[in-house]
Amino acid sequence: MDRFVSHYMLRLDAKGRVSVPAPFRAVLARDGFDGLYCYPAPDRPALDAGGNALLTEIEALMADLPLYSDRREQFSLALYGTSATLKIDGEGRVQLTETLKAHAAIADTVSFVGLGHKFQIWEPGRFRSEFAEATAKVRAFRQAPGTRMAAAEKPPGAREE
Repeated sequence: MDRFVSHYMLRLDAKGRVSVPAPFRAVLARDGFDGLYCYPAPDRPALDAGGNALLTEIEALMADLPLYSDRREQFSLALYGTSATLKIDGEGRVQLTETLKAHAAIADTVSFVGLGHKFQIWEPGRFRSEFAEATAKVRAFRQAPGTRMAAAEKPPGAREE
C-alpha cells in the first residue's frame, strides 16, 4: 500500500524519541523520502508529516499562486518556514523538535493518524476529541438529503418522497 492508513498511539522514550509506526515507515521508504518531512498543521493542533507525496502536493498547491504574491509567501512561510526534516534512526525513531511538540501540546505520548498522502501526529486526548467531531460531521453529512452517500443507502427501486 502506498497510503498512510490507520492510527497508532506510541510513547516517547526517555530521550524524547518516538518510533514511527512500521507501516508508515514502509510508505515513506516506497515514496523514496529519506526521513520525515514535518510541520505544524496550519488549522489544527497537530503536526502534518509525510514524504515526497506531501511535498509534491504542497508544490502543486503553490504553483497556482503568483510568484512573490502575499498569498504564496504566506503559504511558503506556513508550510516550509516552520517545517523540519526529521531523520529516522536505525530503529525507526524520530526526535520531534521542541517547536513541533509545543504546537501539538505533545508531552509523552503521541497518536500517529494516517490521512492517505500524509499523516498527522497528535496529542492523544486532542486526537480523540477531533476524531469524535469528525465522526459526527461525517454521520450528519451521510444523512443529509441529496448527498450521494444518503442516496446510495436507499434500496434499489425506492421512490423519492
